[in-house]
Amino acid sequence: MKLILTQEVTGLGGPGDVVEVRDGYGRNYLVPRRLAMLHTKGAEKQIAQIRRAREVRDIRDLGHAKELVARLEALPIRLPSRAGQGGRLFGSVTAADVAQAVTMAGGPKLDRRRVELKNPIKSVGSHLVTVRLHPDVVGTLQVEVVPA
Repeated sequence: MKLILTQEVTGLGGPGDVVEVRDGYGRNYLVPRRLAMLHTKGAEKQIAQIRRAREVRDIRDLGHAKELVARLEALPIRLPSRAGQGGRLFGSVTAADVAQAVTMAGGPKLDRRRVELKNPIKSVGSHLVTVRLHPDVVGTLQVEVVPA
């Protein structure tokens, strides 16, 4: 099945890329979640528009991504969250919360899709969070979750 990606999909590609995937993966996962759309003659015209929007949002180049990672890793990020006894959070800290905390700490505006959490953060304390700014550049942030 031939699809055009509308959002970044880890291990597959970025917005505007034309990819060939198995029918079930495309029909049951990518298309319903609006991560991709079917490749048709009319959709081909939208590829250029998607790529232009991607270039505006994208990190300019490898050097710029490395510079941003260095700035982010040096940034102290504190995230206040409601917690109960024993340091357990009410709810959890998501990638969107981390991206917002980076901006509030004086860092660059991050897209939540760039922040990778293997498991949601559900306790108070210091946690390591991975940020993928470029396919070749991955940074690790130290996020301190404090009770609010």
